Amino acid sequence: MTKTTSPAPLLGIRALNRATLDRQLLLRRAPLQAAAAVEHLIGLQAQNVRPPYYALAARLDGFVPERLSELMAERAVVRMVTMRSTIHTHTAADALALRPLVQPARDREIGVFRKGLTGVDLDRLAALAREFVEAEPRTMKQLREHLLAEWPDADPQALGVAARCSLPLVQVTPRGLWGRSGQVSLTTAEHWLGRPAGPAAAIDDVVLRYLAAFGPASVKDMQTWAGLTRLRPAFERLRPQLLTFQDDNGVELFDLPDAPRPDPDTPAPPRFLPEFDNLLLSHADRTRVVPPEHWGSTWQGNTVHCTLLVDGFLAGVWKLLDDTLVIQPFTTLTRARRAEVEQEGRRMLDTLHEGTSYDIRFGTVIR
Repeated sequence: MTKTTSPAPLLGIRALNRATLDRQLLLRRAPLQAAAAVEHLIGLQAQNVRPPYYALAARLDGFVPERLSELMAERAVVRMVTMRSTIHTHTAADALALRPLVQPARDREIGVFRKGLTGVDLDRLAALAREFVEAEPRTMKQLREHLLAEWPDADPQALGVAARCSLPLVQVTPRGLWGRSGQVSLTTAEHWLGRPAGPAAAIDDVVLRYLAAFGPASVKDMQTWAGLTRLRPAFERLRPQLLTFQDDNGVELFDLPDAPRPDPDTPAPPRFLPEFDNLLLSHADRTRVVPPEHWGSTWQGNTVHCTLLVDGFLAGVWKLLDDTLVIQPFTTLTRARRAEVEQEGRRMLDTLHEGTSYDIRFGTVIR
């Protein structure tokens, strides 16, 4: 008699949405300290200075931006290139463990620039770059010029990329501090943090952390988040201790047995998120948050907008102009929805811009 296997339970879009929002601390604000939230989320997208602050203001109860600044000044968290070759704010421990994990992707990135690196000894380049930035923090322009003196025929951009990809470079403060300005100056994570990097984080452990922060998720979802390939073996090793589901397209999803999977009808309050928020970039299939009709609506040319969630899904963009918070929804909001969005906007402004008076204006609906 042939044994039949029951199909994996289905998780529809709203079920996936609510589960992911819960893991991302966006269904309700969490009573966590900033460092604990950064650790739980495995870092915050941080191409610019403000996004990590807006990300935590949307997620944490009682958050004040000065606390994240203090963590940076204390070198408890740092800004550096990790997943997807983009800048993230990480705890010190994660900076030292995650960067070695994604090093194969950074090595492949160097290969893209190989034509500009003809004759360049990459080991020597890494040694020279390390010595230079550990003597004192340097700008990328200074680092390129230093390397160009050794290899005058190389492409300056390629030299800079090779250094950034070869070494775990962190942006030193005051860059990244709330209310402060500062150019990007770099040194190595080991030098800035005063301790050597340990071994790369174990991929099985990172899979479990990813599912806790972004699940339920497919193998491709995690590969998109990490910028890595060939993660299937790790999921297969962990399969006996995981649950499996399928989405509306029949894609297999993995999850932790005790992770929250709220009722699809659980209310999801509006949230004001920064540009490039982790929520929007960490899955191969983003329809759990981004309706297909709104794909591409958050950027125009080289400009990427801050995003608004309504009922858990991407529903508009927003910006601060002088003394006005301008909200541009993608569809006409009901009076009740507008009131909820305005209330959340006030909370965001009070958290991050206390003492500053802002008007709130709903702009033209973006179709």
